[in-house]
Amino acid sequence: MKKGIFTLLFLGSLTAAAQNNINLTDLEAAQLPKGIKYSGKIRTAVRWIDELGDNIVITTETGDTKSKSGDSDDYRDATLYAYHFLTFGDSIRQTWKVTDFIKECPFDIEANFINNTFQVTDLNKDGIGEVWLMYIVACKSDVSPADMKVIMYQNGQKFAMRGQTKVEPSKGKFLGGNYKFDKAFTEGPAEFRDFAKKMWNAHTMQKWY
Repeated sequence: MKKGIFTLLFLGSLTAAAQNNINLTDLEAAQLPKGIKYSGKIRTAVRWIDELGDNIVITTETGDTKSKSGDSDDYRDATLYAYHFLTFGDSIRQTWKVTDFIKECPFDIEANFINNTFQVTDLNKDGIGEVWLMYIVACKSDVSPADMKVIMYQNGQKFAMRGQTKVEPSKGKFLGGNYKFDKAFTEGPAEFRDFAKKMWNAHTMQKWY
């Protein structure tokens, strides 16, 4: 399995501080309550207080690992996770979990959160944090679009925006960049869709050098 053929750049940025009125505290693995279980290596661990109570969110990635199944030693797997917990004194309750993955990939593999896109907002001003995740899952050996997703959770409800990154395989010729909102986004507050579109537009373009 050949890894790192391409260097991937995501163009654009979205300033979390300008949109975020939720006070986040970064956590180290050693600071997590003992009852919290997770898989993979931590990318983000944060804590905040809102109308739901004492919240903790963890995002993790396994990186690429040898497939346990498949016909070749070159087959690789990669998985990412996100967890939300509510803590009540010494009690901990997991309220939702996101899992996405690529299995048995013989090419370049990716299941990674996009840098600097994790955010917790309160766009609709209801006192409950909206948790934003953005990531790519891909198994490919050429300059082609990858699957990209924006997942948002608010008060236990999942909102999903799914599509592809945008690439320029030859000068002036573009592929990908499309997306589709799920029913929750389509029927939800306009500020959620507007924020998701800003995230998408800021990170949709891929370039290889």
